[in-house]
Amino acid sequence: MSGVFLSMFAERIKNRLTYQRKAGLLRNPAPVTRREGKYIFSGGRRIVNFASNDYLGLGCCAELGRCAARNFRRYGTSSSSSRLAGGNYSVISRAEKEYAAFFGYSDALFFPSGYQANMGLISTLLERDDRVYFDKHIHASSVKGMIMSGSGLSGYNHNNLSHLERRLRSAGQHGRSAVLTESLFSMDGDILDAAELKRLKDLYGFLAIVDEAHAFGVLGEGGRGIAGGVADIAVGTFGKAFGLFGAFVLLPEGFKDFLFNFSSPLIYTTTLPEAHAATAVDALAIAERSDGKRRHLRAACLLMKDRLLREGFRISGDAHILALEIGDENKAAEMSRRLFERGVFVLAARYPTVALNRAILRIGITALHEEEDIDLFVKVVKEVHGEVE
Repeated sequence: MSGVFLSMFAERIKNRLTYQRKAGLLRNPAPVTRREGKYIFSGGRRIVNFASNDYLGLGCCAELGRCAARNFRRYGTSSSSSRLAGGNYSVISRAEKEYAAFFGYSDALFFPSGYQANMGLISTLLERDDRVYFDKHIHASSVKGMIMSGSGLSGYNHNNLSHLERRLRSAGQHGRSAVLTESLFSMDGDILDAAELKRLKDLYGFLAIVDEAHAFGVLGEGGRGIAGGVADIAVGTFGKAFGLFGAFVLLPEGFKDFLFNFSSPLIYTTTLPEAHAATAVDALAIAERSDGKRRHLRAACLLMKDRLLREGFRISGDAHILALEIGDENKAAEMSRRLFERGVFVLAARYPTVALNRAILRIGITALHEEEDIDLFVKVVKEVHGEVE
């Protein structure tokens, strides 16, 4: 009998994968054998990587690597416990305080991943009687957290704060309400108008939760992001500009104790090791003094966008994430495949990551990229685009 049920599940899985393949939505990443700075290696070939979030290049930074090696030798490889069961190490608490102070918050809390951070924060903090206004392009982890919270949901058009204001005005006095947005959007690459969000917050009153995962370390003074002074709570990740792994949430006073007691993704997960926390502090110090890398990155972004616009491509993005509009999912996937064959790796972002029939090539630019890399990208994307028209 068990074989019958297994075959039923296997048939459903096969049908779903067949549909994904025909629709151009199948995820089938190429195997990467190693990484070397701005390059990845696959099938014996060296490929320029434009699909990385290592914006400052710290993920392959020799100095940070030495710090990590030293810390893991000193503290060991695992915390071996959840935070509340025996893993509340002082090294982690001190590191959280340093992150809070650097970004201007009362406290911080580390999570094993950005997905867990958003989901754990939002699903715990928001409740059924709350009203949540959210940008329709926020990350899937935030969407999952909202759904789990059971709160009332009101979406507003992407990065359209005029639409948000109409939503707020029509709702009137609602009691507890929150606005969820990103500061630098992970797929569109556009930037939040933080000053306008602050005006709305002062006028209508709400808790502002801003995901700064793609901005922290890169944008703002010393890489402090763009929503300081308006975000009551901010979410960041170590796995992007800070060149590490895991995530952090920046919090007002008293909120950390609340999450400690009620956030399931924190309570029931082995905490990040002490060595990670010590290395996170090292990464913060390196990132703070990386103004030269930030200037170089900004120049590379402007050059890439200008070159692509001159070639007639439809490009959006205000910083180190650029979206090259394609539309058809199969076409985007095929372009990505052909680019890979010619030595350039770029992500074909497709539904449900972006809206259906709005597929893009999502270009991630880092401080490791030089003008010659941008020249190569523009050259081969022109060739490939012409071939798959």
